[in-house]
Amino acid sequence: MNTVNRPEPERRGRRLFGVRALVAFVAAVLFAVLALLVRSSAGPVVRLDRRTSQRLHGYALSHHAFTSAMRAVSNSGTTLVWTVVLALVTGWLLYRRLFKLAAFVVVTDAGSLLLNNLIKLAVGRARPHLSDPVAEAAGKSFPSGHSQAAIVGFAILVAVFLPALARPLRPWLIGLATFLVLLIGFSRIALGVHYLSDVVGAYLIGGVWFIGMASAFGAWRRETGRPEPSVTEGLEPEQGDRLTP
Repeated sequence: MNTVNRPEPERRGRRLFGVRALVAFVAAVLFAVLALLVRSSAGPVVRLDRRTSQRLHGYALSHHAFTSAMRAVSNSGTTLVWTVVLALVTGWLLYRRLFKLAAFVVVTDAGSLLLNNLIKLAVGRARPHLSDPVAEAAGKSFPSGHSQAAIVGFAILVAVFLPALARPLRPWLIGLATFLVLLIGFSRIALGVHYLSDVVGAYLIGGVWFIGMASAFGAWRRETGRPEPSVTEGLEPEQGDRLTP
């Protein structure tokens, strides 16, 4: 069928899919390059990571209030916290009989956690070793689990609940979520438990994973005859009333 003869919602859906696919492809390529550089201990990456880590560590040692604040931020983004938050979200969606959205939340979150652990094992990078650490963490370093959980978790919350907000408030929610994602990633570097490249890598692969899952959800909508919404509309724009108490 000629593109000109297609309905506007279908054409818009295909354009959105193309844009998402391009963004995901670029992010995936960047992540693959970064992962190879980290695994091979490439000089420029190692030097930048160590310089950033040492400077922030020195600041943390001499500014106890800063360190306490970073611990609080970091603790707010643990796997346990996200498990509780997203379990409550899933329960609410099931209560509202929004089963597709509930499945999206569970699969996207669980898949991201599994993907992060598999990459950690494949890359096998040790965490920063500091002479006077202000925090400790177990497991491998690349990519940062907290940072990946943050970008995927906040993206889930925004995508699901955006339709429940008035349009003027939506940019504020997106801005707040973006700030918190960056803050959690920064806290992991400031506490000396991750390198800069660990956090950047987590953002890249977390973004790729979420875009893939959101695109799959959009494809399901197209198959059921509904247009794929834009980023500022959320996953299910028609369900705004059912998403609110």
